[in-house]
Amino acid sequence: MDTDSVAVFVAASAVGSLAGASRQLGLTPMAASRHLAALERSLGTRLMHRTTRAVTLTAEGEEFLPLARTILDAVGEASSTLAAAAQGVSGLLRVTTPGAFGRRIVLPVAERLMNANPKLRVELEFDDKVTDIATAGMDLAIRIAPPNASELIGQELAPNPRVLCASPDYLKHAPPLRTLKDLELHACIRLTSMPMWPFLVDGHQRQLRVDGRFSCNSVEGVRAACIQGLGLAMMTQWDVVEETSGGSLIPVLLEEAAPPSLSVWALYPTRKYVPQRVRAFISELKFVLERP
Repeated sequence: MDTDSVAVFVAASAVGSLAGASRQLGLTPMAASRHLAALERSLGTRLMHRTTRAVTLTAEGEEFLPLARTILDAVGEASSTLAAAAQGVSGLLRVTTPGAFGRRIVLPVAERLMNANPKLRVELEFDDKVTDIATAGMDLAIRIAPPNASELIGQELAPNPRVLCASPDYLKHAPPLRTLKDLELHACIRLTSMPMWPFLVDGHQRQLRVDGRFSCNSVEGVRAACIQGLGLAMMTQWDVVEETSGGSLIPVLLEEAAPPSLSVWALYPTRKYVPQRVRAFISELKFVLERP
């Protein structure tokens, strides 16, 4: 199917005549007529009733028109995407992300992408609250919690399991820790917005209220306190990936319970006409997350 012929059909349906469509597309009336005839032959059906002055859609034409517009939209988006890719990523990319994850993971991704694309500008917003990206004019939101029901398009980038962890020094001097019951004997470092710790027990989620002498309103503060040996903390994998790899924090596994997993998500307002800068940023972030 020739997309030029599809374009003639869509234009003619919009202006109501082949002459008007030919002027709009820069064709001769004869060429426009031939395009429409070729499209009808390829589909094996008549799409328009023609007179010397006007055209009207047949029932088949009415049915095909939304599909024809979708075809042209897809071709236009592909062309703009390939052209942008050939020229490099440019323009202003506005991204909102949780603070701790953003500073540790997203910021280096932005730096790499800007180094590779001198015409790209990035505006990062570190915010642990859920931002309405459409209202705020953001291109992209990076979130750890599963997206709620909304009109946003969600793309899961990587698993991000919760991890119960502590410093080697704390575990060396603390009571044994094998079951949920044992947590009652331990100092638990709480994120102030998370007074309950979730666990999966026999396939069911259980919320456990934990206690300790220290809490903090930031993930970075909880992580620092945990490294200092103030107690146990429940973090996500990407919040402590460097520390668990380097040995300053040790994951703790319980016999009958495990924290439920989370994922890293990219959210954007619409699936149509996603800017190349958004696609490139998501691709780069996904690449980084696939290689802890």
